[in-house]
Amino acid sequence: MKNGLVVKDNALINASYNLELTEQRLIMLAIINARESGQGITADSKLEIHASDYAKLFNVSLDASYKALREAVNNLFNRQFSYTAEYKRTGKIGVVRSRWVSRIFYVDDLALLEITFAPDVVPLVTRLEEHFTSYQAKQVAHLTSKYAVRLYELLIAWREAGKVPPIEISEFRNRLGLLDDEYTAMHNFKKRVLEPSIQQINEHTDITVTYEQHKKGRTISGFSFKFKQKSKAKIEKKLDSKRDPNTPDFFIKMTDAQRHLFANKMSEMPEMSKYSQGTESYQQFAVRIAEMLLQPEKFRELYPLLEKVGFKNEK
Repeated sequence: MKNGLVVKDNALINASYNLELTEQRLIMLAIINARESGQGITADSKLEIHASDYAKLFNVSLDASYKALREAVNNLFNRQFSYTAEYKRTGKIGVVRSRWVSRIFYVDDLALLEITFAPDVVPLVTRLEEHFTSYQAKQVAHLTSKYAVRLYELLIAWREAGKVPPIEISEFRNRLGLLDDEYTAMHNFKKRVLEPSIQQINEHTDITVTYEQHKKGRTISGFSFKFKQKSKAKIEKKLDSKRDPNTPDFFIKMTDAQRHLFANKMSEMPEMSKYSQGTESYQQFAVRIAEMLLQPEKFRELYPLLEKVGFKNEK
């Protein structure tokens, strides 16, 4: 698994659903494997997930991986989610309700799960012409709370701002996938859901987050969040801007904002045509280019084109 980049439409990030941790992880793996194989995703695609991949990415035993795949046959097939969408003819906003998958096939002897995304899911993980959120799966690999994974995604959707504006408590609960009768008392919600999630995110991911509660009178009505990127544990060696990019260890760590900015510019360059795949849109191509810029070998290969679209190696 190269970079393990998970990419989702923001409509899916903000959707209301209740997936267990193992089910969220399987969805991630299906998206990653399809993207890295280059096969793409359609409503007919049969996406393979191997127990060994699950065990490696999420640092669990093979037995735990086998169990996750076996249980998904029934549990994931029955899961649903809902999100808001625009009715094209009138521009009115409505609610879409859909299953995650339309088909699941499990081969116990091979420890192999094969899933097919439901038609409504496919555009939310493939057609990224508008707003999307991406992150590396390794950032959530050590989160053991399903709520922590959902909260991380909700935060990262606001990565450039570094803060999430106030969310009404009912909407926040929906996005985290809480049922109406779960943790209804605020002290239970904070103790069992919110604070453990923030603790895990601060300990295991690339961001540090704090929250503020908002009140109407004496009642907590919602929460807002602020977060910042952690400083790198290993500071990348500053490279001389005149250094030959063909040297074996030449690599410049770009921010996510930089990668996506320059990837968008590069996606329309004639020189990049040899990297494009079939009928993908410029935006889909840009997402792949952003992934390529995470790989030192590809970065060195593309560096001359990066400079051509205005990237500068600041000392």
